[in-house]
Amino acid sequence: MAHPHAPLPPDDGSTGSLNSTFCATLVDEWARLGLRHAFVSPGSRSTPLALALVGDPRWRVEVLLDERSAAFAAVGCGAVTGVPAVLLCTSGTAAAEFHAAVVEAHQSAVPLLAVTADRPPELQGVWAPQTIDQRRLFGDAVRWYCEPGPPEASGRTTWRHLAADAASRTLGVVPGPVHLNLAFREPLVGELGELPPPAEGTGADPGVRSGAQWGLTDEDLARLAPVVSGRRGLVVAGVRAALDDADRAALLGLADDLGWPVVCDAPSGLRVPHPAVVSTADAALRDDDVAESLRPEFVLRVGGLLSSKVLAGRLRDWGSVQVGVDRFDRVPDPDRQLARSFVADPATVVAQLRSLGPAPAPVEWTDRWRRVEAAARRGVEATLDAHGEVVEPAVAADVLAALPDGSALVVASSMPVRDLEWYAAPRTGVRVWSNRGANGIDGVVSTALGVAATGVPTVALVGDLAFLHDSSALVAARSRGVDLVVVVVDNDGGGIFSFLPQRTTVPTATFERVFGTPHGADLVALAAAHGLDAQRAGSRAGVQAALAGALARGGVRVVVADSDREHNVAVHDELARAVAGAIRSSGLLEAGGEP
Repeated sequence: MAHPHAPLPPDDGSTGSLNSTFCATLVDEWARLGLRHAFVSPGSRSTPLALALVGDPRWRVEVLLDERSAAFAAVGCGAVTGVPAVLLCTSGTAAAEFHAAVVEAHQSAVPLLAVTADRPPELQGVWAPQTIDQRRLFGDAVRWYCEPGPPEASGRTTWRHLAADAASRTLGVVPGPVHLNLAFREPLVGELGELPPPAEGTGADPGVRSGAQWGLTDEDLARLAPVVSGRRGLVVAGVRAALDDADRAALLGLADDLGWPVVCDAPSGLRVPHPAVVSTADAALRDDDVAESLRPEFVLRVGGLLSSKVLAGRLRDWGSVQVGVDRFDRVPDPDRQLARSFVADPATVVAQLRSLGPAPAPVEWTDRWRRVEAAARRGVEATLDAHGEVVEPAVAADVLAALPDGSALVVASSMPVRDLEWYAAPRTGVRVWSNRGANGIDGVVSTALGVAATGVPTVALVGDLAFLHDSSALVAARSRGVDLVVVVVDNDGGGIFSFLPQRTTVPTATFERVFGTPHGADLVALAAAHGLDAQRAGSRAGVQAALAGALARGGVRVVVADSDREHNVAVHDELARAVAGAIRSSGLLEAGGEP
């Protein structure tokens, strides 16, 4: 940082030209590397890079007023493409608005190239307007931080290397955000000079497969062999699994070979119609007798935990040997249950295990899980079909079922992602994403906008608080040329808190004030104020019809499903009883014998 009383450097007329040429070089190099999406918030200090982006026809540039919204949109884009989006803002607190999304990208292993414009060194420490200390603003949440200083003619040969380094470091062993803090002197723009030439052999697509590309050592494989062969095994795959097609095929093949059930959430990509896939684990495992009958000896954990506290509790209490595998070293272990956690390629590990020729699990183990799944599925469907009003589990199930093949679903944390995991039937053809790295409700609509900006028809399933929290994403949404339907479950407050102990342990008035937080907002009117078509639905059939119409018409539309928090708790309790009853009436628990 310059001394507060250092003289300002003289301007020889080249400053604006240097800024423009430097930024055009970065943009050109990023485009040569395969980057195509940029999310820009308006501001002055970022002018040279903003103009370079919008002036290059290879780029799709979305301009969003709110920096936080822009940042989460960039996360959504990077999550579904596997290629970093460029995120740009001006100097000052605008840069701080990126922080929540940077943390989400960090913890979800999403590539992101965050660029913050800044004042030059001589304007630091002298209380210049719109100036804060932006150095290492995001701490350890970024894979790389670089502050190259204002563009200088002497540094022309390094500009393309800077761009390439920044892009490649978003796609390291663990993908994630990179922060470039670019200082610009005034005048900010000038005549575009000749760009430095690309280096020989550069320009490869950065969307290569990241993460560990290796498997287990011979020693580790030898230790696993007796633990796996002939055992009652279970595969648990969660949202941060970052599984590709090869991983999914390998895990389902392993399940076929060994007769192991697969418990997974929708974002893992494994929740497909397959004899091994279990979609009702949360509901089934709520019954102690059922849980004991399904107790595994070995659990292969791939990626993150599911949202189900019931499943997490059973994994903690079962006493099974648990082993984690993830190419990004992202297997969480808050209960300290993992015997080993391997940073390895899941498909390679599965191939190694299968090459050992392990004996399958006992036939009765496989059969019991499949019969429990079938009985529990019947219990869920029968219960939901008995309700013609809006019930939140049915909204989640119906939204997933209604999406056309090739579309995407972005699900908010809190109850929507849980209802999807607990009650929706498996299906193929839909990419599901949820910001479960940090599990926040902020930025969900913006994330969906970023997904839709890639050209994929998208639906967002959110609660009313998540919708209100991210309402700035609605600004100019109808003019963006994307297909996005936002389905909002409106129970006038924080529905998930009604499932927690404080619902019955604190006075009702206090609970409502601190946790229930009724907002009383008219969400249809809010959407309409932004020029968006919005419909309110008060029945299950009404939600289905409104969603079908919105999907058919395209553009950005909002469907508000009216719910009630107390009724929602009652329906969840009813579902648990129905599933337990369906399993018991099937005679599975009377069969006896070792699980």
